[in-house]
Amino acid sequence: MFNKILGNKKNRSLHLMILPAVVLVFIFVYVPLFGNVMAFQNYIPSKGIFRSEWVGLDNFIFLFSLPNFWQVIFNTFYISLMKIVACIVIPVIFALMLNEVRMYWLKSVVQTSVYLPHFLSWVIMAGILIDILSPADGVISMLLGKLGVQMPFLLGDPKLFPYTMVLTDLIKEFGFESIVYLAALSAIDPTLYEAASVDGANRWKKTWHITLPSLIPIITLMTTLSMGYVFTAGFDQIFNMLNPNVMQTGDILDTFIYRLGFLGVQYSIATAAGIFKTVVSFIFIAVSYKIASKYLGYEVF
Repeated sequence: MFNKILGNKKNRSLHLMILPAVVLVFIFVYVPLFGNVMAFQNYIPSKGIFRSEWVGLDNFIFLFSLPNFWQVIFNTFYISLMKIVACIVIPVIFALMLNEVRMYWLKSVVQTSVYLPHFLSWVIMAGILIDILSPADGVISMLLGKLGVQMPFLLGDPKLFPYTMVLTDLIKEFGFESIVYLAALSAIDPTLYEAASVDGANRWKKTWHITLPSLIPIITLMTTLSMGYVFTAGFDQIFNMLNPNVMQTGDILDTFIYRLGFLGVQYSIATAAGIFKTVVSFIFIAVSYKIASKYLGYEVF
């Protein structure tokens, strides 16, 4: 049995090397799945999972009847969809532009500069952005004030808050997201560009007829994978930047679940909301994969 798990001698050392990671994943990812049973119980911590009353689908019915639940669903979907589109389109454009830079030192400086925000946590990033975007004493507000322009309260206006979340997420992540597209660009056969030059193609035609078609498979892959996070919308970011003024348009499913479970101590309702999110996310990624397979010929295997 031991030999079957570890495989032959050639792979045994590799299997042993990943064994601690597998154990950690099992403990912290698979074992907690047992707690999903709380969604079908009137869970009381003092009684535990095994002695709490079974209520079936009552928690889901109560969840769907909450007055602000569907507004939270809309906010999550709206913000997340904008983020998915922005974090595909902008990194592709940036990768195409950076790929045209021929000065290696300039290319390295730009790459390093745009990668750095990715490695900052949203706690730090949110603090920086709150100071920068402050309408009273923020850097941007003071610069616009000298030009006679009044800066809107981007983090306090319900209409502007979702777009501010998309913009700030893009600032933090677009450089790192572009890595995969830069790698795909480096893998394009240079003889294709040479042949296009012989045929008289300019740089724009090379980009349109060679570069972009070569990026379609990786764009398809990234889009398909992103659809699994369509109901995520970025808890870390929004939790650190959300305030009472923008709850109507800025509250997302993850922050809603956090308030239900940790602040409201409604563990069963929060678990039901988590299961709902997981099921919907699974449906989205399955549908997106099916569309990619049928119309773009993309296959994982």
